Amino acid sequence: MSAGVLDGIRSPADLRDLADNELDELAADIRRVLIDTVAANGGHLGSNLGAVELTIALHRVLDSPTDAIVWDTGHQAYAHKLLTGRRARFPTLRRARGLTGYPNRAESPHDWVENSHASTALSYAYGLAAARRQAGHAGRVVAVVGDGALTGGMAYEGLNNIGWRGLPVVVVLNDNGRSYAPTVSRLTEALSPLRVAGRRAREGDAEGGDAPPSGPSFFAALGVDYHGPLDGHDVAALESGLRDALASGRPAVVHVLTRKGRGFPPAEDDDDKCLHDVAPFRPRRYAPPARTRPRYTDVFSEALVRAAARDPRIVAITAAMPSSTGLRPFAEAFPDRFFDVGIAEQHAVTAAAGMAMGGLRPVVAIYSSFLTRALDQVNLDVGLHRLPVVLCVDRAGITGPDGPSHHGVLDLALLGRVPGMTVFAPSSGADLEAMLTEALATNAPCALRWPSGTARDVGTGGAGAGNGRLARRLRAGRDVCLVAAGPLVEAADEAAGLLEDVGVSATVWDMRLVKPVDDQLVADAGRHRLVVTVEDGVREGGAGARVVDALGRSALIPGGLGDRDAAPPVVVLGVPDSYVAHGDPVVIRSELGLDGIGIAAAARDGLRRVDRQTEFGDVSRASAML
Repeated sequence: MSAGVLDGIRSPADLRDLADNELDELAADIRRVLIDTVAANGGHLGSNLGAVELTIALHRVLDSPTDAIVWDTGHQAYAHKLLTGRRARFPTLRRARGLTGYPNRAESPHDWVENSHASTALSYAYGLAAARRQAGHAGRVVAVVGDGALTGGMAYEGLNNIGWRGLPVVVVLNDNGRSYAPTVSRLTEALSPLRVAGRRAREGDAEGGDAPPSGPSFFAALGVDYHGPLDGHDVAALESGLRDALASGRPAVVHVLTRKGRGFPPAEDDDDKCLHDVAPFRPRRYAPPARTRPRYTDVFSEALVRAAARDPRIVAITAAMPSSTGLRPFAEAFPDRFFDVGIAEQHAVTAAAGMAMGGLRPVVAIYSSFLTRALDQVNLDVGLHRLPVVLCVDRAGITGPDGPSHHGVLDLALLGRVPGMTVFAPSSGADLEAMLTEALATNAPCALRWPSGTARDVGTGGAGAGNGRLARRLRAGRDVCLVAAGPLVEAADEAAGLLEDVGVSATVWDMRLVKPVDDQLVADAGRHRLVVTVEDGVREGGAGARVVDALGRSALIPGGLGDRDAAPPVVVLGVPDSYVAHGDPVVIRSELGLDGIGIAAAARDGLRRVDRQTEFGDVSRASAML
C-alpha cells in the first residue's frame, strides 16, 4: 500500500530536501502506517504516535549513524525504523523473523541500543560520548528520554555524570506527562508550568505565562543547560532547538512537549494509558479486545481486592504500571493503600521491605523482566531480613512478540537463589488465588509467578485447585514421571495422553511450589524409570535443577526413594542458555520442545536410552546430557 511521501524515504538523508508541506504529509503518512501496522500486529501505539515529528526533526538535524541516537525505552522508535530504510519490511513488525518491536543492532546501523527498559539511555550516552572523546570521534550523541523515565534512579545517575564530566550529550526530554500511566514525579510537577507556558505561547500568548525556575534550575545544578520548552509537533521549532543545543558543545536538555497518541482519537481519549500497548484491532473503529475468559492478571486483581477487604495491613505497589499489572481496581478500592512509585523497581522492592518492617503486608506487582532489575533488593533488603513481602510476578515465561528483553525466563532461577524465599507457580486461576492467600499468611518472603494470557480453568477438567504448599498429582503411571511448573502443567498432561497412546504409562505432577519442592513429589518421582521436568524458564538453575537436587539428596537417605538405591535419570526441559527471539509464544514453546508433543518426544527418547542401558552417570550428568 502506498504511503505518499514516506515511500520516497530510503534513508535519513532523503529528509533534508523536503519542503515544509511535504514534512506535514510525511508525518501524516507515518501515522497512517503506524496505525495500520499496529492494528494488524499489535504493539506500542500511543508512544510512537507522539514521537513522529520529533523523529523527523532528529534525522534532519543529525547525520545518523555517525551521530548516535540512543532511544530510551525503544518502543517509541517505530518512526525511526520507517525513516532508516525499513519501510518495506515494516509490515513484519513483531512477527517471527520480522522486524523487532525495539531498536535492534542486527537490523540497522542506525540502531545503537537494543533498549526496552526505561532510564538506561543516559548511561549508554555517557559511555558512548566518553569513548568518542577518548578516540577523537566527531560524531555527536543524542539520548531521547521520556519524562516517565526520569522517575528511575539510573537516569539521574547518568545525567549527573554527563554534567560532571561536561560531555556534549544532548538529552531530548520527550515530555508527554506519562509513562504507561501519568508520570509520578516531583520533577514532572516542576515542569508542568513550563508545559502550560509552552501551550500558551503556541496559542498566541506572547507572554507564555510565568514559568517558575525549578525545572530548568534542577538541570543547571547538575551542569546541564536547559532549552525549551518546544512544541514537539513543530518540526521547524524542534530543528532550531536541537541545532542550538548541539552547537553549544555542552551537556544540554532539550525539553520537548508531545501528546501521546497524537493523531488517533481512541489513543488521545484513553485516559488510562493512551493505548500505550495494544493487541491487534480494527484500525478504522478501535475497540479493546473482547475477553470471554479471565486472564491470570484479572484473577490476581480480583483476588487481591478480596484479600485486602479482609486484611487492612495489605498494601499494593507498582512501578508505573497500575493497569498492566492488575492493580487499578485495588487503587480505586483502597487509594490510601496503593503506591505507584514510578519506573523505580529497585525502590519499589526496598520500600516494600520498609513497609513490612512497619507491620504492613506489601504486595509488589511487577513484570518478570522488570523484576530482574531489583534482584539485589529482593535478596538483601527483603530476603536477608526475612520480611513478609509478596512479589507478584506477571508476564513470566515466554511472552512472545516483544522479544528477548521481555521474555520472563530468569525469575525461577533467580528467585530460587534467595534464602528463605517461597516460590509459587500457579497452573490455573483457582490455584493463583489459593497461593496468594497462602503467601499473604506467610511470615517470610514469597513470590508468585504467572504468564500472560488466559488463566487455565481447572473447574471444567475436574482437577480442582491445589492445597496449601503441597504439590498435586494429576495422573499416576509407572514408566515416566512428568514434573511440570506453572503454565506447562497443561502441556505435560497432554504429553501424558500422547505417551499413553503408544503404551507408555506416565505420572504427572503439578509442582505448585518450585521452592521448596514437595517431599511427596520427590518420593513418588523416584520410583519411576525416568523423570522429565518441564518449565518455561531457563533450564539451568531453575525448577528442574531443584528436582534433580532433591532426588539426589533423597537417594543418600536410607529408604528415601523407597526400594531404589539410586535416583532415576532426569531430563530437564526448559529455555536454553540463549536469548530467545520474538515471535508467537505458542510457536516458540513448540520450537523449544515445551509443548505436549515435544515433552512426549523427550520422554520417549529418554526411556529408549534407559532401556538401552546407556551410561548416564550420576543424576546431574543425566540431566545435562538430555
